[in-house]
Amino acid sequence: MDIIISIIRGILEQGLIYGIMALGIYITYCILNFPDLSVDGTFPLGAAVTAILLSLGFNPWLALVVAFTCGAAAGCVTGIFHVKLKITDLLSGILTSTGLYSVNLMIVGGTALLSITKANTIFNSGLAVLFPESISRYVTLIIIFILAMILKYLLDWYLKTRSGMLLRATGDNEIMVTSLAKDSGKVKIVGLMIANGLVATAGSVLCQQQRYFEISMGTGMLVMGIASVIIGMALFGKIPFIKPTLVVILGAIVYKACLSLAINLGINPNNLKLLMTIIFLIALVSRRAIDAKGGSKS
Repeated sequence: MDIIISIIRGILEQGLIYGIMALGIYITYCILNFPDLSVDGTFPLGAAVTAILLSLGFNPWLALVVAFTCGAAAGCVTGIFHVKLKITDLLSGILTSTGLYSVNLMIVGGTALLSITKANTIFNSGLAVLFPESISRYVTLIIIFILAMILKYLLDWYLKTRSGMLLRATGDNEIMVTSLAKDSGKVKIVGLMIANGLVATAGSVLCQQQRYFEISMGTGMLVMGIASVIIGMALFGKIPFIKPTLVVILGAIVYKACLSLAINLGINPNNLKLLMTIIFLIALVSRRAIDAKGGSKS
């Protein structure tokens, strides 16, 4: 029973962390219709910034803020490439992600792996020490859950503001936004900044949970994020009282549960990338089938 509880706890912890990342993917993929490959670079960017700050004794909560800011800056670069330099959305993300590989290495001093086992994190200092000893094994999960819900509700609030409505309108009908004398390009840049800030924050949380930075930890983040969004939409999107932001978080949890189940069934960890692709393909085909069925009924 303890093993099962440990597995479930691990799935929820990882699922919620990647759920934060999925919130960023939701902005680019669902709202802006922007295939932003820069997230493969901004995820490890958040981890790299966090690892170096914590190794220097920086406050771990402030490290989250710095990680978000750095991710937002990277998103701004992607937006400038696309909006100002007229580079295609896909290529803009690739350029940013490629450049961030070198930037991330420079941040951590050229090492591909940086351990922070002795550093204070959000899971062993500050708020974490206030929890009673009886629930110590669940402290990490509780803190990740609180953080994910705070970011979710902040995003819900933002999308209801004037700026958030312009963001949604830009994804739906960019010409209409221009007709309202609004600069749709600036709106896109803001959306990319928020999205990549969330992705970098997820990288920061993962770094603090696993206590290390690894240069390749961002590989496949876009696929994982889109798969989480699609799985969430397919399984929970039709439930009226669940908001899309919660849907994508639940999708990330289901996605991580599928990977965990595969590992516990004895699948070679070296084949996880292939399994991720298969899960993504199944989710994509299922989502299209559900949409087509809904369209035929209407």
